[in-house]
Amino acid sequence: MTDATTKAQDSAAPATSNRSTTPTSSAFTEHIQSGWADREDAAPEPRAAAAFAAERRARISALHPGVRLVVPAGGLKVRSNDTDYPFRAHPDFTYLTGWGSDAEPDSVLVLEPEGDGQGEGHRATLYFRGPAGRGTTEFYANPAIGEFWVGPRPSLDHVAADLGVATADLGELEGALAGTGAALVVTGADPAVEALVTGANPDGDVLARDLSELRLVKDAHEVAEIQAAVDATARGFDDVIADLTEATRHERGERVVEGAFQRRARLDGNAVGYDTIAASGHHACYLHWTRNDGAVRAGDLILLDAGVEVDSLYTADITRTLPISGTFSPLQRKVYEAVLEAADAAFAIVRPGIVFKEVHAAAMEVIARRTAEWGLLPISAEESLQPDQQLHRRWMVHGTSHHLGLDVHDCAQARRDFYHDGIVREGMVFTIEPGLYFQADDLTVPEELRGIGVRIEDDILVTAEGAVNLSGAIPRTADAVEAWMREVRER
Repeated sequence: MTDATTKAQDSAAPATSNRSTTPTSSAFTEHIQSGWADREDAAPEPRAAAAFAAERRARISALHPGVRLVVPAGGLKVRSNDTDYPFRAHPDFTYLTGWGSDAEPDSVLVLEPEGDGQGEGHRATLYFRGPAGRGTTEFYANPAIGEFWVGPRPSLDHVAADLGVATADLGELEGALAGTGAALVVTGADPAVEALVTGANPDGDVLARDLSELRLVKDAHEVAEIQAAVDATARGFDDVIADLTEATRHERGERVVEGAFQRRARLDGNAVGYDTIAASGHHACYLHWTRNDGAVRAGDLILLDAGVEVDSLYTADITRTLPISGTFSPLQRKVYEAVLEAADAAFAIVRPGIVFKEVHAAAMEVIARRTAEWGLLPISAEESLQPDQQLHRRWMVHGTSHHLGLDVHDCAQARRDFYHDGIVREGMVFTIEPGLYFQADDLTVPEELRGIGVRIEDDILVTAEGAVNLSGAIPRTADAVEAWMREVRER
């Protein structure tokens, strides 16, 4: 394996060699490497996440005594030619290190068994690329890692103090991973690292599975970060309402809405946690409408499904459906209140000990009953709820809940017995997000319903006594939404 510096140089060279004007003379090199003021690099106090990350490492260590555990952060991904997507570390790496939006690409966490590997725990070392500072040619010549291009990067000592974990230069990783012995590596983040771990994962990626299952229950730090993301998202929703009138003036007003939320995400966090859905009019009936190129018209509804990702990389995931004019029509209100009833029914049953899939079932009882009452079902609600029928699902084909955290759809590698069929436990955070979507060309519903789409989504924390709605401060009832819109517009 080439070291990280060479890898970065090799990847950058083909894209720039045909236009590079970087001087190569020894005189230039001597000149550019001299005449700089000294920098202070005082060791910081450990960040708040450090102690929690250490506890998480201890838990995964206990599950795999005597086994080397390798968790890559992943590297930069090309967007176009020599431009990359913004770097975001693999969530398992973030979970075990506490390194968020400031994490360095190509970093790798290695948990090495202590002693004879018989249940004595693991020694953690974080390997990452040290600074390409002013004493190196990379400083000015390598746009991937040079400080002249990407700014100063932290030293090994700085990161060790910040994260409370031993650090080593990435160039030492290959030697550290040499040799035989039981090993597990999180796959999909960095194929080059995977290739270094001889004989890893004999039973598949059980490390990613086990980490997903640990992540199902959030610790206090995670809950606080998700709440911060929710609070920032609430401010973003206020921004959108303030800009709705402006959005109606543009042919692609959905982009005005998307931009308003994106601005808040960058001001108060790292980015959006996922592509914003700003779905106006009949676009609200497309569940993952992210094209956001439609008009925003008075009299229609707009479905805004959006979440701020904070710098720790935890995200919110919230949906509100808003009347663009500020007031629901009677028919819009009827659909909205049916969806709210389903959401409230699901929330009411949440407590430790239930099965996760029961949350969805509670919402579906309401959706089946209401669509039957409206004459949309050719059979009764009770018949439709039978597993071999499910006709009401025509207007809500998605699930009601998913776990939330470092990923918007969190804990994706957990086994079904731990997730869909798993027992709800204190500390879990998940969404409740029923909806009704009557597409514009759906001939099974009355014409006046066609083009109406409504979803209401909140982020729920399971407590010892039941649950709390982390996003409950964002107005939810039809009356409260109308009052909220009036208040924001009058500011």
